[in-house]
Amino acid sequence: MISKVLLVASLVAASSVASPVYGPLSYGPALSYGYAAKAIQPLHTVAAAPVLHAPAVVAAAPILKHVEAYDPNPHYSFSYGVSDPHTGDSKHAEETLANGVVHGSYSLTEPDGTIRKVTYTADKIHGFNAVVEKNAYCRYHKQTNKQTNTLNH
Repeated sequence: MISKVLLVASLVAASSVASPVYGPLSYGPALSYGYAAKAIQPLHTVAAAPVLHAPAVVAAAPILKHVEAYDPNPHYSFSYGVSDPHTGDSKHAEETLANGVVHGSYSLTEPDGTIRKVTYTADKIHGFNAVVEKNAYCRYHKQTNKQTNTLNH
């Protein structure tokens, strides 16, 4: 239904733009017997607006772009550690990148008192490889065992 209304509205709009404007309607006699009726002339017509073209751009200024220095073989190294006797929080981590290979390790004390240590390497060829060691000393059971798991992705 809405498409029909839009179609009628667009037809009315198109016909009103293109049609000339005529003089006022006359309600005089419809027939004249003495002479032929004059042709109705439009009072004015609507002309199209002239098309203006923008002048062509002759030359543009060069765009300067700031390029950061690129290091094809980056290196970094960091480490940190936390040891809080009040809360029992103890953890340490270190990592280095040299020649495209990341080497690192971290350790932490878990809530039951065991210490977990993860040693890992990562590169584009072999991916991420980690070795997880867990010292099974538990302050609740007073036993010492060592367990090692290997994780490869």
